[in-house]
Amino acid sequence: MAQTIKLVFSNYKYIGLSILIFVPMLIGLLILSEYVFLEPYVVSHLPKGTELGFVLIVMLSALSALVIPMNVFRINILKSSKQKMSGGIFGSIIGAAAGACSCGPVGFAVISTFGSVGATATAFLTNYELPIRIIAIAILVITYFTTVKSLKVECKLTDRI
Repeated sequence: MAQTIKLVFSNYKYIGLSILIFVPMLIGLLILSEYVFLEPYVVSHLPKGTELGFVLIVMLSALSALVIPMNVFRINILKSSKQKMSGGIFGSIIGAAAGACSCGPVGFAVISTFGSVGATATAFLTNYELPIRIIAIAILVITYFTTVKSLKVECKLTDRI
């Protein structure tokens, strides 16, 4: 696994892509989850009892920043086999989207736009925020191992290292 990561991230393009995914995703999720406030000035606040949510956000951002560049690398290598490529990207997108379910200030817009259906959806996402993030992390971990395995088997990366 370490050899695969070294090979993928030996190119600065993938390191840049990883940073480009991690930083905005982390900041965006921290703002949505109300760990970072932008007004009247930028302030961070981690209330007691919400440490697990914060750690899950960091893990989700880090795993997305690891998995997505690896899948882009895989796509660049396997350009001829589009069917084999779809699973890794699909898992990354589902994992990242499911992790972004926190509804703090966004919930009010959803409620006013969709009425009672929006209120129900907001209540569901608020109540099950942590389990949904844990499932998203599990999806990203499975995607990571699947991508590493496919890079080793299909691309024969161990011969190139």
